[in-house]
Formats: sequence, C-alpha cells, structure tokens
Amino acid sequence: MYGKSEDRDDYQAVPRPVAAMARDLPDGHHIPPHSHRRAQLIYGTTGAITVTTGHGAWVVPATRGAWIPAGLTHAMTCAGAVAMRTLYLAPEAAVRLPARPTVVSVSPLLRELIDEATRLPVEYDREGRDGTVMELLLLSLTPHPVPALHLPNPGDDAGLAALCEEIRRDPAAPWTAAYAAARAHLSPRTLQRRFTAATGMPLARWVQQARLLHAATLLARGEQVTAVAARVGYATPSAFTAMFHRALGTTPTAYFAG
Repeated sequence: MYGKSEDRDDYQAVPRPVAAMARDLPDGHHIPPHSHRRAQLIYGTTGAITVTTGHGAWVVPATRGAWIPAGLTHAMTCAGAVAMRTLYLAPEAAVRLPARPTVVSVSPLLRELIDEATRLPVEYDREGRDGTVMELLLLSLTPHPVPALHLPNPGDDAGLAALCEEIRRDPAAPWTAAYAAARAHLSPRTLQRRFTAATGMPLARWVQQARLLHAATLLARGEQVTAVAARVGYATPSAFTAMFHRALGTTPTAYFAG
C-alpha cells in the first residue's frame, strides 16, 4: 500500500528510527504468533484487533493502540475490516515506552501522524519535512493509562487454562463460582484462591472481561447492542451498557466511535 511493502520483515532493519506500514485486512484475518526485532505499535483506524501474547489478550478499537515491545511473541485477529496502520520503532526510539505490552490511547493528532507516517518513504528525509513529522509522532507517542479490554492468562496452570478457554467459548453461560468450580472439579473456595493467584483478578472480574472482549469483537463487526447483550449473557441491553460503562467509562457506541 502507498507503494511500500506489506511484509513486516522489510521494516526491521531500515536505517530510520521509525518505520510505518499500512495494510488493509478483512474481517477474521488472523496473523499467527510471531515476533520481530523492533518494538511495534499496532493500530487500526477501523474495526478492532485482538492482540494475544503470553501475558493475555487485548481488544483494541480505533481509539486505542497496542504497544508490543521488541522480541515479544504475539498474534493478531481482526474483528470487522481493519485498516491497520502500524509503527516499528528502533530501540533508541522506544526508550520512553513500556517494557511490557500495554494499551495506549490514540489522540486525533496521533491518529493523523500515524496515517501520514505510513505514506512517507521508508527512507524518509530526516532533515526535511518528513523527518519533522516523525519527530512529532515520537513526541506524541506518550502512553496514557486507559481502561483496557484485557484478559490475563492463568500462566502454567493447565486446569485453569482449560476453564478459561471454556469461558471464552461460551461467555453467556452462568459462570458463578459454584458453576465454574464444578466444571474445574474444584471446590469454590479453592477455585477462587487459585484463580486470583494465577490471573491477578477474581473469577467474577475475569468473566466480565471475557464477556467484554467477546462483545467488543461483535460490536466491531457491526452487530447491534441489543443482539450483543444477549450473546454475552445479559438480559437487557441497558444492563449490558451499564456494565460496559462501569468497566470502561463510556458506552459501547462511544467507545468505538472515539
């Protein structure tokens, strides 16, 4: 796109601190686990992207970006058609940014700078106008804490990993402590203790996050809030919207509209 390669490997050794690539990806497109030499900002101007690492999974709509440190293995899946605009940063350009994967807010200014960066030559003129654009982009790429659709993994606990996979496959099920404990062949007390220790959050919170992640992928594909609410286990759209607002500080419609 824009006369540039769409192969991520072509952006890892360029003699510039920032390399920007544009790709348009269809709904459901999956990029298997991989890693690369440079750190990456994964961003889509449309749809949503589920980013999965060993730390967990994030759903990233067009108002957010996913920061992936260099060398970290990650996979991606698109929900809705995604206009992906991604940045690859050399080590010297990423020193102010986190050493762990995280979600960052994307302001209107940063959005425009990212889009412009993808249109510039890979070996842009560092002393001219293009170099100034990239310098401003780096200054604007400051992480701000934002509520994130994040689902942490349970580490090496195979039994809890299987339970988590069940919850993700059927988030609308009544995942009370008693119900989940029966599925995991544990007592409710043991399950609660092990689950919190393994994931860093109580079971009820994890279930809520799983429902939010599934809902976000459906909303990104254009499904209506009424239908999504039912598919993730809420009796009414208003109950679902209230839960979404408590968790993320905004309504589903506003979250995706930015």
